[in-house]
Amino acid sequence: MSSRLKDVAARAGVSVRTVSNVVSGSAPVAAETRRRVQEAIDELGYRPNLAARSLRAGRTGIIGLAVPELESPYFGELAALLLDEARRRSWTVVIDQTRGDAEAERRLLTPGGGRVVDGLIISPWALDPAELAATGPTVPLVLLGERGSHGAADRVAVDNIAAAEEATGHLVGLGRRRIAAIGTQPHLHNDTARLRLEGYRRALDRAGLPRNEDAERAVVALHRADGARAMTELLDGPVAPDAVFAFSDELALGALHTAHRRGLRVPEDIAIVGFDDIEDGQYSNPPLTTISPDKRQIAERSLQCLADRIYSPGNTVPPQELIVPYRLTARSTT
Repeated sequence: MSSRLKDVAARAGVSVRTVSNVVSGSAPVAAETRRRVQEAIDELGYRPNLAARSLRAGRTGIIGLAVPELESPYFGELAALLLDEARRRSWTVVIDQTRGDAEAERRLLTPGGGRVVDGLIISPWALDPAELAATGPTVPLVLLGERGSHGAADRVAVDNIAAAEEATGHLVGLGRRRIAAIGTQPHLHNDTARLRLEGYRRALDRAGLPRNEDAERAVVALHRADGARAMTELLDGPVAPDAVFAFSDELALGALHTAHRRGLRVPEDIAIVGFDDIEDGQYSNPPLTTISPDKRQIAERSLQCLADRIYSPGNTVPPQELIVPYRLTARSTT
């Protein structure tokens, strides 16, 4: 006979309600209690009857995750962490990619027909805050990154200004004085690049270093090829940099590739810092210094925000803006 909720409760020494909260994620549970309940679930092989639970609650047990690019290592790593966290809540995740297209983002936020998912986590690149607020999402919504929604949804992000300022300040502290930035994206509504540029400029101002618009290189996308192209432009410019802050690790890896092809020594001739701490950066030659966001906390807090909304009668939970920590991980490119 399959195990029941009350069997798990008896094994863990907790109430049936506590087991239900752990399984559904509908309410916070102390870490030690959650551990005991999970051990009991594993030992007894308990599997919730998702179909019956969904029928009773009027929910599907399915949530959506929409990211701009599935091939991006950063979004791939984040998606994997979100899937792990969702599985612990017995949720199924449907993944979509928007390519940063406004119509694709709009379609996800204003779906036609019946409701398919209980909630949505999305990293929007195209829609501005006013439109995000005006769309009036039909499901509980959590935004990843810097796209605010004027209080229409929860938002989970890193302090990009502070992180970029610390990354650039790290290069200043090494004695670098011709520090370039790769990654501005004036063609996007996404604020991430704008905020990282602001942090970069703040660090230069604090150090008394002049700003140079020629040292701020725009890119179409945050890929390796874009970083390589931007580094070529910088090295062919009137004043070659002695350091580069790239707004993503992919851009930094492309810049590193170009530096090697030009015969530059890293970090002796030019130092490089990225952003995102993707796995590739740990195995580049040399390994990449980077800003490392707490991606696991992004996943956990996003799912908790969504659970709070899904299990709130009428979705009345006040919207939250949560800033997760980061750290500067210094490796051999600096």
